[in-house]
This record gives sequence, structure tokens and C-alpha cells, in this order.
Amino acid sequence: MKTRAYVTVAGRVQGVFFRAETKREAERYGVKGWVRNMPDSNVEAVFEGEEESVKRLIEFCRLGPSGAEVTSVNVRWEPYREEFGRFEVRYGY
Repeated sequence: MKTRAYVTVAGRVQGVFFRAETKREAERYGVKGWVRNMPDSNVEAVFEGEEESVKRLIEFCRLGPSGAEVTSVNVRWEPYREEFGRFEVRYGY
């Protein structure tokens, strides 16, 4: 079953290649969507794909790449929209 998740990640998650590593993991699992830095030092993302793959990507976000210190991950499940053709790093807010 396909699903969609809106995710915010807090902690030391900027300046540690969080976006790049999330993109790499998303491509590995076949998840589409985006990830970006927020002005409050958090990271936000939208993941779309098979439910198991989206859950694996969320689990990656709970740990983050080497150097990250994740303090919380908030997930809001949404209806699948098939909105994206790929996974991308977004810049700006």
C-alpha cells in the first residue's frame, strides 16, 4: 500500500549532511518527495511511496547521518497523492 508522510526532525540536523543522506536513503528505498532545512534549525520532509519503504526512511531520520543528534521526529500521515516523480533536496523556505 502506498502512503505519504510529512516529517519534521529536530536536534543537530543541519550542517551534518542530513539532507544529502536522506536523499540517498530515499533513492535506495524508492521513496519520492523532498527534504529541506528550516529557519528554526529543523529539517522537514515529505515522503511518498510504499508504506514499508516510507517507514524505513522515517527510521533513518530517527538516527540521522554520522554527526547528527536527533532529539525528535514528528510524523503526520497523509493520503498518498502521487505528487512527485523523484526525491529532491529543496533550498529556501
